[in-house]
Amino acid sequence: MTDAVQAHVFDIDTANFETEVLRASMTTPVLVDFWAPWCGPCKTLGPMLEKLAAEYNGAFRLGKVDVDNNQELAAMFGVRSIPTVMMVKDGQLLDGFAGALPEGQLREFLSRHVQPLEGDAPAEPEADAPEDPAQAINRLQQEIAADADRPELKLDLALALMRNGQAEAAESELNALPANLATDARAVRLRSQLDLARALEGAPALAELRQRVQADPADWAARDLLGVRLLLEDDPAAGLDQFLAILEKARDWSDGAAKKRLLAAFATLDDAELVGRYRRRMASLLF
Repeated sequence: MTDAVQAHVFDIDTANFETEVLRASMTTPVLVDFWAPWCGPCKTLGPMLEKLAAEYNGAFRLGKVDVDNNQELAAMFGVRSIPTVMMVKDGQLLDGFAGALPEGQLREFLSRHVQPLEGDAPAEPEADAPEDPAQAINRLQQEIAADADRPELKLDLALALMRNGQAEAAESELNALPANLATDARAVRLRSQLDLARALEGAPALAELRQRVQADPADWAARDLLGVRLLLEDDPAAGLDQFLAILEKARDWSDGAAKKRLLAAFATLDDAELVGRYRRRMASLLF
C-alpha cells in the first residue's frame, strides 16, 4: 500500500469503531468495506476503493472490516454477503451496495455522497471504456461462488458470456434462471440474440463476409450473415443497414427474411432511439 493510500485507509475493529467511524464521520465521511482474505471479488474491489480514497485525498476515509475477525460488526450492519460497502456520514449509515462494482459505478456512487476537496477533484473515468466482457465473466463467476443465492448475478453472467461470443454458455445460464428472472427485459433480449446467433453456426468470419459483399453486393446470403454478425458484435446500426439493403433490393428473398431479421433485431436492442429510427426506415421501404 502506498503512502498516499495509507493516509486515507485504515482497519476497523470493535475497539476503534465508535471513535474512528461514528465520531469521525461527523466531520469526514467514512466508507466501510466489509471483506475477507478468502473472498475473490474482494480482491477486485479493495484495490479500486483504495485507489479512489487516494484520489479523493481526504474527502472521505476508507475503513476496512475483516469480517472473519469482526463478526459482531458485520452482524450489526446486517452484512449478508461480501464484499459489502457502506457509507457512514454524520454518524449515520447513509447508503451502501453489495458486490464488486466496476470503477465507473464506484465513482458514480461516491459522487452522490462525497464532494471532492477543492483542488483535489478525482480524475474522470475514461469515456467509452466499459468493463471488458472477459473481465466481467471472471468477476461474476467469483461473486457467484461467494454468494450463490443471488440469481441476478447469473443473468449478468449470461449477458457477459454473450458479449464475449460464448452463445452456448450464455444459453445454459439463461435456461437455469428462476421464473421471475426469465421474463426480465434483459433476459428476453438475450433470448432474441441467441435466436439470431443460431444463424451464425458454421458461418464465415466477419472479414470474409465483408469481402463477399464487396465483390457481389447482390450476394444476399452473405449480406444477411454480415448483418447478423455486425448486430451481435457491437455494431448494430451497420447490421441493420445490411438488412435494409436486402429489404430495398430483394424484399422477397428467402421468404422475406430481411423483414424478419429487422423485427428480430429490434427485439435485441436496448436503444429506443436507434430502434425508432430504423423502424421508420423499414416502414418507408414497405409502404
